[in-house]
Amino acid sequence: MSSLTTEATTDLQQLATDIVTQARKAGATDAEVVIREGDEFSTTVRLGEVETLKESGSRGIGLRVFVGQRVASTSSSDFTEDGIRHLISGALGLASVTSEDPFVGLADAAEFGQVDFDLNLYHDDVYSLPTAERIEYARRCEAAAMSADTRIQNSDGGTFDAATGRKVFANSRGFVGEYLSSYCSVSTSPIAMSKNGEMQRDYWYSTARMLGKLDSPESVGAEAARRTLRRLDGRRIPTQRAPIVFAPEIARSLIGAIFEAANGDSIYRGASFFTGKLGEQVAAESINVIDDGTIVGGYGSSPFDGEGLPTRRKVIVENGVLKTYLLNTYTARKLNMQSTGNAVRGLAGNPGISSGNLYLEAGKLSPEEILREVESGFYVTELLGQGVNMVTGDYSRGASGLWIENGELTYPVQEVTVAGNLKDMFRNITAIGNDLDFRGSVASPTLRIDGMTIAGE
Repeated sequence: MSSLTTEATTDLQQLATDIVTQARKAGATDAEVVIREGDEFSTTVRLGEVETLKESGSRGIGLRVFVGQRVASTSSSDFTEDGIRHLISGALGLASVTSEDPFVGLADAAEFGQVDFDLNLYHDDVYSLPTAERIEYARRCEAAAMSADTRIQNSDGGTFDAATGRKVFANSRGFVGEYLSSYCSVSTSPIAMSKNGEMQRDYWYSTARMLGKLDSPESVGAEAARRTLRRLDGRRIPTQRAPIVFAPEIARSLIGAIFEAANGDSIYRGASFFTGKLGEQVAAESINVIDDGTIVGGYGSSPFDGEGLPTRRKVIVENGVLKTYLLNTYTARKLNMQSTGNAVRGLAGNPGISSGNLYLEAGKLSPEEILREVESGFYVTELLGQGVNMVTGDYSRGASGLWIENGELTYPVQEVTVAGNLKDMFRNITAIGNDLDFRGSVASPTLRIDGMTIAGE
């Protein structure tokens, strides 16, 4: 599969600016174009045999036009002259029948721009392996898990994925930008059986921007096996209030909830418990939540956002105080504020709001030190369901994990529910780990929260 760095037969930046120019000539007050192209590879090996294998490439154009205070968008995979004419006429036709909205429109010309240093988002080595060796990565990962213990006799498979992409963006206010990105991952999900016939599964994975930084398939498989085996012979526990320690891969969902609460779209609609809380204490004083789209190599990094504004570092919560909402141009105008460079868009539709690299700043305690301080509590390794109300903050989700007794992980726990209210939970974070590790665009260290209810027997 060819690398995206190979010189393309079509200059996509020129194509994007040409479409903008044509849309303006056809009657648009303003216009913006996004062009995406990329390649994907994915394989799943189950019990040593290839179960799925996919290689694909895609290209697409998205056009958004403004006619006064009306806006519409269209998208297409047809890059021919006729296809582009149809793209433009379709967008203008839709704009003529949409309602006027005084808040729509591109950002001011002075707001556009992009990060002026290399974010190191692209490495062509993700496709450096022949297909057979990519499949072997998945096979090795599953095999390592399967060979770890005789109780592991089945598997949901091992996977290897790779992708590269290019994004080009241009608008009628003079902005033109482009960047490349790459990604690869390896994972496996073994299934273990206890002596009484109970089956449990878990998984582990590694992700990277470049193949050379992936964890070895063997280490990923061994960790997946360890996580699966510790779930066997789980128990239910009596309903009680007890300290809850969230593993990092679970704690990040709580940090994601802070993003959702600070999302400008929810704020202007009055659909968030952070509405009207700027400058107020919303979490424990130890809490600092950052959104940074400029971390070199970050999974959520990009030189510009979905509207052509430069990405930046923002402190959402500082010492427990809510410092900013996360906004695109539209929601910023609704709230009489400035965009924070958090716009995101696909090929069609209006921009939404997304985080860059969202994380809770690490604390000073190791996970082991946090556990040692818990006399009796619950270490959560999995959450189930979607029981989170962002209007009220009510939180109730199924959970499984390990029981903590005298500072040690003892036996597995399953079929329980953890419940509380996010407004209280953020204030009752009593310990933060030093184990912050980005395995995606949202990350958190280990967290301890007091005062929640564990509903069991």
